[in-house]
Amino acid sequence: MDQDDAAPTPTGVPGLDYVLRGGYARYRSHLIEGRPGSGKTTLGLQFLIEGVAAGETCLYITLSESKRELLAVATRHGWTLDGIVILELVPPELSLDPSQLQTLVHSSDLELGETVRSALAEIETLKPDRVVFDSLSEIRLLSQGSLRYRRQVLALKSFFLLNDATVLLLDDLTAEHDDFNLHSISHGVIRMEQLSPIYGSERRRLRVIKMRGVEIRGGFHDFVIRPGGVIVFPRLVAAEHEEGLHGPPALSDSSVDALMGGGLARGTSNLLIGPSGVGKSTIASSYGHAALLRGERVLVLLFDETKRIFLTRAAGVGLDLQKFVDQGALLLEQIDPADLSPGELSTLIQKAVELSDVRIVVIDSLTGYLNALAEQQYLVLQMHEILTYLNHKGVVTILLLANHGLIGNMSVPIDITYLCDAVMLLRFFESGGRLRRAISVVKKRVGPHEDTIREFRIGSQGLAVGEPLAEFRGILTGVPLFEGTSSELLEDKDRA
Repeated sequence: MDQDDAAPTPTGVPGLDYVLRGGYARYRSHLIEGRPGSGKTTLGLQFLIEGVAAGETCLYITLSESKRELLAVATRHGWTLDGIVILELVPPELSLDPSQLQTLVHSSDLELGETVRSALAEIETLKPDRVVFDSLSEIRLLSQGSLRYRRQVLALKSFFLLNDATVLLLDDLTAEHDDFNLHSISHGVIRMEQLSPIYGSERRRLRVIKMRGVEIRGGFHDFVIRPGGVIVFPRLVAAEHEEGLHGPPALSDSSVDALMGGGLARGTSNLLIGPSGVGKSTIASSYGHAALLRGERVLVLLFDETKRIFLTRAAGVGLDLQKFVDQGALLLEQIDPADLSPGELSTLIQKAVELSDVRIVVIDSLTGYLNALAEQQYLVLQMHEILTYLNHKGVVTILLLANHGLIGNMSVPIDITYLCDAVMLLRFFESGGRLRRAISVVKKRVGPHEDTIREFRIGSQGLAVGEPLAEFRGILTGVPLFEGTSSELLEDKDRA
């Protein structure tokens, strides 16, 4: 038996080989199905281009698109189809080329046989290693019956197998009732889907329905079609990744560390909860700045503000982050929730950790991440996998979550506190006709933490944390009330 029989064959699609545990099965037929526009043709072309690069003979059999259209697709992606043989099977009445007269005849009973024979003759002559057949919907229409259609595709599959060809059969699902007709006779089945949210760009995902003899990575995997082709973002599975180094706790530039019992432990996720403007981003920036000064790399994902505003605000409290951006130590990514899929986001984080050795990840904020999900009920599952992965790698994760509203009774859009190892609560409170800020640590799994409530101030020199506020009640209700004296509060040195 040939040792290469059913061995993994690279797909030419970034991320897909990981999902398939190496690629398509060699010398087998695979069904790629999806609605028009889902990316099947692009996926097929990438498969053949990969084959040409490996020195293999490649054949594209098309019944639905002309060679001219395929060349236009390739040009838009910056590809060349040199080395790929394109066989057009078109009705003679649509072609002025006499050489095309033998491909199809007018009688529907004969058209199918002629079409299949033309394809088989080309395969016998060329002996291709890789074949893309686009598309089976044309065979379905010519068959005029599910039984005859199945028999014809089964005959094609057997012929491909005898000629040692690795084949992709594309199907655009024009007949939904025949959806599962070919699943049993195909070695592998991949379903490509295109979703249209109410707002924002379309979302694409794929699922490997079957791949015989392979423990595929199941579930839905997001993908995009961009200049250069299809890119698949495999679903993150934290348990499949090796454990990283941990090391000493991460300290900040401020006295916030005292509340946290000496900094943030490595391999932990830390949640900052508070209303907009209370100082969550500033505290996160303080930890990031201190890490950058230690020579570590930091990733900041911005959902709620632009890079310019983030850097300007940090500079306003004495944190010069621009130079670290210029050096490449601070990876600052501005995320558009309307365009980015959750799978692409998790892949971005994973590459930053594994390729750039990022040690601190800041997500600003979870509210923006929530808006990035079309199916918001799965935010917790997605975030659980990301946090588990980052903790496993010894990365300090800082998550920001904004409350609904600024003052009074407040709620959060989603409860994710049980996933986090530490939770820091920030609130506004009023005293002497002025709006002040209070900070407290309400949870820390690793090590001790201070249980007092302190005032903190944000100034041009950074963060300042005051003494415990003994005469302070109501902060956990969202309606804090200070009943002490003004001498216990921080003086506003900027006003002096």
